[in-house]
Amino acid sequence: MTLFTLGSTYSYGQGCSDAGFCTINSLKPNYTDSSKNVNNQFKIGAFYGKADNSISVYGSYLEYNRQLTKKFGIDVKLTTLAQNGNGISVFGLSDIFANANYMASEKLKFTLGAKIPLSKANKTSNNLPLPMDYQSSLGTFDLIFGIGYEIKKIQIVAAIQQPLTQNDNQFIAANYPIDSKLRAFQSTNKFERSGDVLLRVSYPINVNSKLKLTPSILPIYHLTNDKYTDEFNVKKEINGSQGLTLNGNVYLDYELDSKNIIQLSVGMPFIVRDARPDGLTRSFIANLEYRIKF
Repeated sequence: MTLFTLGSTYSYGQGCSDAGFCTINSLKPNYTDSSKNVNNQFKIGAFYGKADNSISVYGSYLEYNRQLTKKFGIDVKLTTLAQNGNGISVFGLSDIFANANYMASEKLKFTLGAKIPLSKANKTSNNLPLPMDYQSSLGTFDLIFGIGYEIKKIQIVAAIQQPLTQNDNQFIAANYPIDSKLRAFQSTNKFERSGDVLLRVSYPINVNSKLKLTPSILPIYHLTNDKYTDEFNVKKEINGSQGLTLNGNVYLDYELDSKNIIQLSVGMPFIVRDARPDGLTRSFIANLEYRIKF
């Protein structure tokens, strides 16, 4: 991802439509290009997006990629997120993503990693728990596994992100005053979030020697309905939270020189799940990134 990442349906601080794994370096378009003839890579980026319920989101990240050998590499990424809307403004550290990559061949790669939360998704306002829409992290420790393959310039990535723990969110909409806008939000007390799988298909186009355009289609499937516990301590499924999100992305990479690159990527959802209680939905998101190799 170079300078600008416009995510999609429910991007969480990384500029794509998911719980984070679609913006992992090795699972993004043109990963093979970025890993050639370079041992170290540093990225800094920032994004802006529009979320559900009249909320604006802002975020940033720092990322370091290290190629240990021709076949093995590691990535570490730190993310932040801020939300503003309905009279509420919050900011916090989000997650650390750490993963190892194995290049089986120039065409085939594997990724194994984890999302480590820096928040338990338990922020409050006026001593009342806030919904997931105002949390800087899902608050879950997730396992991530991905496979990438290239066929005649067409880049295909499949991946799964599975929570191994859950968060400490205690939001119950009914506990808010009758005139509060937060009563319209989905309750997520003792939230139990399902995993996601994605399939990304990308096709890079060299516009000229410095500019590359990469359109990408990104379906993400939420494996089962999420759950919460209501004000009567009854566990309930959130109907409609299982299902498909279909996103479109376009990446624009501009090479300043052999070591410095800027990327602009834009994206939007074409299909969304009926219910998105995790607060990740984005109708629009844009991310600007600078990358230096050394």
